[in-house]
Amino acid sequence: MWHRASMLAVVLGLLAGAAQAQPLAIERFGSFHVGGRLVEVTGKPVIEYTPTVGGAPLRIDPNGTYMVGQMYAQFMVPAPLRGTAPLMLWHGAYLTGVTYETTPDGRDGWQHFFLRRGWATYVTDAVERGRSGAAMSPEIYGRSIHLPTVNPWERFRIGDGAGSFARGTVLQGNQFPAEREQYLSFMRQVVARYLDTDADVIAAYVALLERVGPSVVVAHSQGGAFAWQVAQRRPDLFRALVLVEPAGTGVAADAAKLKDVPTMLMYGDYVDADPRWSVIRRNARTFADAVRAAGGTVDDVDLPTQGIRGNSHMIMMDRNSDAVAEVIQAWLAARGLWR
Repeated sequence: MWHRASMLAVVLGLLAGAAQAQPLAIERFGSFHVGGRLVEVTGKPVIEYTPTVGGAPLRIDPNGTYMVGQMYAQFMVPAPLRGTAPLMLWHGAYLTGVTYETTPDGRDGWQHFFLRRGWATYVTDAVERGRSGAAMSPEIYGRSIHLPTVNPWERFRIGDGAGSFARGTVLQGNQFPAEREQYLSFMRQVVARYLDTDADVIAAYVALLERVGPSVVVAHSQGGAFAWQVAQRRPDLFRALVLVEPAGTGVAADAAKLKDVPTMLMYGDYVDADPRWSVIRRNARTFADAVRAAGGTVDDVDLPTQGIRGNSHMIMMDRNSDAVAEVIQAWLAARGLWR
């Protein structure tokens, strides 16, 4: 099956230029929020402040009921529609749905790629990120973590090790747009993440799938770990699962629940040489083996062995992102999910 998908990727690649050259026709688009729960806050003092220059003083009583744990989703439906199921794009930690919209160097992102191939796309900001909003801290959500500019450069396999950000050096053949202004463009979209919101995130993803219906889910990094766990809860809502460098796994004891969810597991370059990412991939492969042992299908895609080299952790932003998207597109087409 995977050999057939690889051959199909070549054919689709030949058509990619023509697809990109055509105007993109959108039949309809919009957005909505799903999920959330009501939380009561008490015992807080009244806040008094002047909200704007030239405005009038305002008194806010912060005690009361709050909606928290909601998630924002943006959808676009192209014409003609060729995907046989909606295609969802789930981002990773410290990020939002912007991950899939436009690359840091201004190229079309994967949202555009799959729209042009006729997929109805759903791009989300996970709970506590972006347009999903956040909640009072520490009253409702606990600690939040923010990333300094050095962190993704050295942790996401862009730079060539510790100190590479200060040196401005990258891994050989690096595909991430790492010129200073392009990297800073990436850092402008990096947001905080909270450490105690997993249950809300999973509940919101389930609510999203229940609203939209069975879908293909393409999930990156932290979003990949969530996708595996959501699929274990509701495998009936997944037509296929594409995990792009998932940073975690599902629950090993429940691996059999994924036996009917066709899955692709994908990692980029320099993974085995990285002390952290090598462990993450080894854990993912062990979990994939458990799914296979239970009768499931997991195709393990190592991009360098496919001739696609230099990819960082942010594969969908790398300069060869379209070539990687073609691999995903071919795999989905070989699964009968594209017409």
